[in-house]
Amino acid sequence: MLRTFIVLWFCLAAGLSGAAPAAAPVRGEIDALLAALQSSGCEFQRNGSWHNAAEAKTHLLRKLEYIEKRSTLPSAEKFIELAASSSSASGRAYEVRCNGAVQPSAQWFGKQLQKIRAPGGADAPSTTR
Repeated sequence: MLRTFIVLWFCLAAGLSGAAPAAAPVRGEIDALLAALQSSGCEFQRNGSWHNAAEAKTHLLRKLEYIEKRSTLPSAEKFIELAASSSSASGRAYEVRCNGAVQPSAQWFGKQLQKIRAPGGADAPSTTR
C-alpha cells in the first residue's frame, strides 16, 4: 500500500496524472522487456516463491495495467523501478534465476533494456542466462 502511495505521489508531483497509457515508444520497450522475460526460460522470484517466466509476465502485466490506469510511464526505466523490481505489497526485491545464476530483477531487466536499445536490438537475442 505504501508503494502504491509513493507511485501515485511521484506521478502527481511530476505532473503525470491522468489515465493515459505509456507512450507508444515506451510501451514498445516495456512489451519487449516482458517478451524477453517470457522467452528467456528463466524463473522469477517474488515474495519468496519462484515462478516460471509466463507467470511472471502475467503478474508484471497486471502491475503495468494498474500503473497505467493512474499515470503515464515516462520511460521503461520507470517501469522497471515501479513494477519489475520489487513487490508492492511486501517491498521485497524480485529476483531472476537463469541457469542457476540469481540476480536482482532490476539488474536483469536493465541488461535486457540495453540489448533492446542497442543497434539491431529488436532482432538481437533477448535472454541473459
